[in-house]
Amino acid sequence: MAHNDDSFFREVNEELRSDQLKNAWRRYGRIAIGVAVAIVIGTAAWRGYEYWDNHASSQSGDRFIAALTLASEGKNDEALSALAAIEKDGTGAYPVLAKMRAASVQQAKGDAAAAVEIYRQVGNDNAAPQAVRDLAKMRAAFILVDTGTYEQVAAEAEILSAQGHVLANSAREALGLSAYKAGNMSQAKQLFQQIVNDAGAPRNVVNRAQIMLDNIAATGKAP
Repeated sequence: MAHNDDSFFREVNEELRSDQLKNAWRRYGRIAIGVAVAIVIGTAAWRGYEYWDNHASSQSGDRFIAALTLASEGKNDEALSALAAIEKDGTGAYPVLAKMRAASVQQAKGDAAAAVEIYRQVGNDNAAPQAVRDLAKMRAAFILVDTGTYEQVAAEAEILSAQGHVLANSAREALGLSAYKAGNMSQAKQLFQQIVNDAGAPRNVVNRAQIMLDNIAATGKAP
């Protein structure tokens, strides 16, 4: 008898659970379907965006390589037009890369002022990665060593010359060269000595700094 009662209660329990499931589905079934559809649509949309983004980036990359080829062939005006188009509607990092390359093309054409201006624009662009902004400032500084004043070089490079910055010794080199060019041997010596004393400085930069220190010593114009 007890066994039959157990069977009966199990059957009743199963029926109750079945009724509860039916009631729950009647109450929440549409919501469940809606959530499921939303998940499917969301996943499809994300996959679609990933495909579009990858496809667009691939197209921008192909266009960038084509522009580099034009520049390497000396077709500077065509390269600049191609790079300007990428700056306008390229995707990912390609617009800022195109701008940086355009600056180097302007420099190759002999238009140092245009190159410096483009590098300054990148250096002041808060939307660009900090490493790219710093590199743009550094490139502008080295052009200005030949074409500008010490103050102009310092405006780009001084902030990069702080101890611990990845470009510190390159910045010191630009500042030192500019000071040397301006005839300020004491300041140039100090800057080149900072490079030589920095154990983490790249060997090629140290070698150039030592050559400049030897030249400064030969002038007898710095204590």
